[in-house]
Amino acid sequence: MNRPKVKYHPLGSVDYKETWEYQESLFNALISSKQQGASDLLSHLITCEHPHVFTLGKSGKKDHLLADEASLTKIEAKFYQINRGGDITYHGPGQLVVYPILDLDQFFTDIHKYMRFLEEAVILSLADFGMIGHRIEGLTGVWIDLEKPRKIAAFGVKSSRWVTMHGIGFNVNTDLAYFDQIIPCGISDKQVTSMKEELGFALNMDDVTSRLVGHLGALFDFDLIVDDETK
Repeated sequence: MNRPKVKYHPLGSVDYKETWEYQESLFNALISSKQQGASDLLSHLITCEHPHVFTLGKSGKKDHLLADEASLTKIEAKFYQINRGGDITYHGPGQLVVYPILDLDQFFTDIHKYMRFLEEAVILSLADFGMIGHRIEGLTGVWIDLEKPRKIAAFGVKSSRWVTMHGIGFNVNTDLAYFDQIIPCGISDKQVTSMKEELGFALNMDDVTSRLVGHLGALFDFDLIVDDETK
């Protein structure tokens, strides 16, 4: 059996809304191809960083955004209510954002397993840098230190006809002060952290991205095709 093919789009630093629209176009095109019975379906994987932005998922509460419009303007941040699952989160420079647009019919049709694979890719990436990532029962995400849990990666996805979009926000060199403007993921009793905060030095974003993409490829067992226009 042929391994699924996934086209890789390393976008660098890019506006959130622009990337959201790009995701939607790839997502809708993949669903359309499935509906038409195409035999050469191509999934996608986007990696990027965003300028300061807060996003609220369908199951989130608007009052989990603590900043008002004036405060958002002062800190040069945008806010969007979007169509993924989950509550509110922050994206910004130094955070690795990963959007898998996968046709799960080519892998497995199990959203719970899909989420665990995304978490596992982050856990394996942390291990590459000598860090131990954990899961917490009943809470989606990857955490550092179970005695005093600190969230280092958040996850929120959308799926339709077994095609996924949205994905991972992995705090590498993220400015954690921006999380003071929200109740991250609606969880008020646990802190947020980053690789830089835990290790005491900034990481090379390309190195972390390469590790994470490699682990995703191994876990999902796909062949990666680099998009020549965005590499």
